[in-house]
Amino acid sequence: MSTPASRPAPRRRQGRPPVVADARERILLEASKLFAQSGYESSSIGELAAAIGVSKPAIYHYFATKQDIYDAIILQALQGLTDAVVPAVNAQPAPLDKLRVFMTAHAAYLERNYWSFVAMLVGFSGMSPSYRDDAARLRDAYERLLRRILEQGAREGVFRPGQVVTSGRAVLSLLNWMARWFKPGHGSTAEQIALDYFELLSAGLCVRPAATS
Repeated sequence: MSTPASRPAPRRRQGRPPVVADARERILLEASKLFAQSGYESSSIGELAAAIGVSKPAIYHYFATKQDIYDAIILQALQGLTDAVVPAVNAQPAPLDKLRVFMTAHAAYLERNYWSFVAMLVGFSGMSPSYRDDAARLRDAYERLLRRILEQGAREGVFRPGQVVTSGRAVLSLLNWMARWFKPGHGSTAEQIALDYFELLSAGLCVRPAATS
């Protein structure tokens, strides 16, 4: 069974395969850099081929259009984020630990896959209709994971009740838009920044113990 991240590949033209190792992954990586730095509309298949050191027909052997490449980047980033975060969260029983791991694993994935993550954030709304539903399902399932963490914390009296929606949006906004200013290899790691965010948020989310006289 194919995964959503692999679905754009069958739509391809015949051409000479790139003479590079892991050609499809190399195309996605270099295209992520190009789209994130220059923008989708300003980027061309010719520039992508030059960055990899292959011909344009070699790119078309794997992807029929530039849009197919962008769709594949977004689906791969969303699937990869899910695969990185879900097992880490599921290994933790307590909601506070789940939230901490959710945030730090998300940030660590962002740092490891910086260019594709940036390209995914700015390109999601421009996906082709044939793959947008797949991307939306991945995104919605990921957001539900966070809501379940917050709901569990509220049920167990760890988090304040009635703030699941607002808190969830705050967490995702802090993590996702870190990509606007964070640069791998400069200053703190993304995981450390996420841990700082967690400490700030958890101080506001947690129920304060009753004062004793």
